[in-house]
Amino acid sequence: MRGPGLFSDIGKKAKDLLNRDYTYDPKLTISTYSSSGVGLTAAAVNKGGVYTFDVGSQYKYQNTLLDVKVDTNSNISTTLTITDIVPYTKAIASFKIPDYNSGKLELQYLHDHASFASVVALKQSPVVELSATLGTKVAAFGVEAGFDTASGSFAKYTLGIGLTKPEYHASIVLEDKLDTLRASYVHHLDEIQKTSVVAEIVRQFSANKNTVTIGGQYALDPQTLAKARVNNSGKLAALLQHELKPKSFLTLSSEFDTKALENAPKFGLALALKP
Repeated sequence: MRGPGLFSDIGKKAKDLLNRDYTYDPKLTISTYSSSGVGLTAAAVNKGGVYTFDVGSQYKYQNTLLDVKVDTNSNISTTLTITDIVPYTKAIASFKIPDYNSGKLELQYLHDHASFASVVALKQSPVVELSATLGTKVAAFGVEAGFDTASGSFAKYTLGIGLTKPEYHASIVLEDKLDTLRASYVHHLDEIQKTSVVAEIVRQFSANKNTVTIGGQYALDPQTLAKARVNNSGKLAALLQHELKPKSFLTLSSEFDTKALENAPKFGLALALKP
């Protein structure tokens, strides 16, 4: 990653450690890639007894990546990514059929001490989102704003600061128009960052509400990872992920409410295969 990264990278380590790979529905994903840059992915998910399927394809050529996905609801999602049109830039165009108002155009600029990003919805009276981050790979300060051209007012504005070292990641973000403070800290207990602990505090000022979440992950062996998290509302979640072979994973997840043990816990099974 060049320089301070994008504004969305501030606090991302804590979010991923607390949320990524947790799933509470049976899911199967199969992916394959060829040396010519063509990739195919098929996924099936059972939600509430209803199966949904989607098929995606990727094509990569030099600095261009085209991603197309079709699901069982006849939605077609397309994303076109072009890097280095001019140095240090990336352009991302996306749209979904038949929702013709879903189109978006994103431009990113990443340099050694600054990054900028702009997202514009491709419709009449769009919301225009802008973000900027200044700093280095160690310390970064960023701002983000969304302006609603229909109402002529700001839809959102956010401030954030992040600190990154090989052994830890810390961040403080003021979001929801500065109404919510989100502070997080991740500490790595080994050099390969497979064993870590994380804490996150969310303070919503208008509701006078605090949410505290702690969690961690531990490498049982080079192929097996265990994760867990719990918050002050009593929600406890855990997962066990095993790498069957390179880039192919079997993940078991569970979540239950320790303050409502009469409720059935949630369970999930996800299998991702890359031949």
